Amino acid sequence: MTDKKRILSGMRPTGPLHLGNFHGALANWIDMQDKYECFFFIADWHALTSDYEDTTRISEYVRQMVIDWLSVGLSPQKCTLFIQSKVPEHAELYLLLSMITPVPWLERNPTYKDQMVQLKNKDLSTFGFLGYPVLQAADIIIYKAQGVPVGIDQVPHVEITREIARRFNYLYGSVFPEPEAVLTETPKILGLDRRKMSKSYDNAIYLSDSSQEVGRKVMQMITDPQRKRRNDPGDPEICNVYAFHKMYSEEKTTQQCAEQCRAAEIGCVECKKIMAEGLLNRLEPIQEKQQYYRKHPELVMEIIDQGSKKAREVARETMSQVRQAIKLNY
Repeated sequence: MTDKKRILSGMRPTGPLHLGNFHGALANWIDMQDKYECFFFIADWHALTSDYEDTTRISEYVRQMVIDWLSVGLSPQKCTLFIQSKVPEHAELYLLLSMITPVPWLERNPTYKDQMVQLKNKDLSTFGFLGYPVLQAADIIIYKAQGVPVGIDQVPHVEITREIARRFNYLYGSVFPEPEAVLTETPKILGLDRRKMSKSYDNAIYLSDSSQEVGRKVMQMITDPQRKRRNDPGDPEICNVYAFHKMYSEEKTTQQCAEQCRAAEIGCVECKKIMAEGLLNRLEPIQEKQQYYRKHPELVMEIIDQGSKKAREVARETMSQVRQAIKLNY
């Protein structure tokens, strides 16, 4: 037992992880594992809500994600790492919660509306896609998580979980705590084209990219759009490369590049090369660990099996209480 506050979060295995995933979630998780009782899961069922037509690579992406998590610093000694589908109690609670969740709650979900517009190339007119907030609620409250780490834009996701938990407690008695949103710093990492870094935009730098691939991608990055020629003064504050400098280069180097840019004493190509060097230095220890875990797949599976077993023990206890509350404990 622990007195630490329990939190839960997860990621969909839709491809290799990139710098946006690291700064948007993983960096916060790494910090939280020393402060909270953490449950982090790979949401493979959630991946089916939009990618149900082709499931051939999900298992590969799951393995990649576990390796990336371990390589950036998530520790199975400090947190519980597991796969959603290895804990079938999630599905049972999802079914029961779907019986009491009003359809208008799901239809007003802003993410549902946004995704229907943005993913026009996919058929999202399924019950699974409409009802994914119910599965998300089941994921959270089955562990009686007290907090869910999110950015400010994801607070509505937690709120619908709170509403579903509140409705269950009203109908059947108090079983679930209402989880709070644990607001985290989630810097917006722009991709090569200055849009949000995303797999779907093909503008991402991945944690597993080779040094050659990182160098090639950095050279493609859009810089200050007003700086047309080498001798034009630039504005680092509107340059995406400078934003990366602030994350990956030493402070002295970052400041020097900014000053030289403003004075037109450095070209964008040279500036990119300096930044790429700092980025590669940060990626090197991560990639060394990735190589280690790829060579030891049995260790990766052992970590996931142990984490999933621990998670299922907690989920089974909760479901016993749920069945008793609904009077289905015969």
